[in-house]
Amino acid sequence: MADKTIMLVCSAGMSTSLLVAKMQKAAQAEGVDADIFATASSDAPHMLKEKNPDILMLGPQVRYMLNQFKAQVSDIPVEVINMQDYGMMNGEKVLKEALTSIDSFQK
Repeated sequence: MADKTIMLVCSAGMSTSLLVAKMQKAAQAEGVDADIFATASSDAPHMLKEKNPDILMLGPQVRYMLNQFKAQVSDIPVEVINMQDYGMMNGEKVLKEALTSIDSFQK
């Protein structure tokens, strides 16, 4: 089992798949043991229960759902992925953002 589980949510779970691959590559390069996966917003409640992630990160296209997800989960951070990092598919930066958010939330 991975040290950190990072869940990315977007409209259909498709556009985020490339970002997941880039984040996994960055995690591997930095020696971070992380389970990173993407899911569609419609399947997010199910995946929250099944995978028990350490953070839920929303793609910019579903940022309007931020308060809805924050109301559903109070034991993990819920963040919106920076639009520029998402557009550039900057997996390294998004991974760092996720790990920083997890660490500061747990303190």
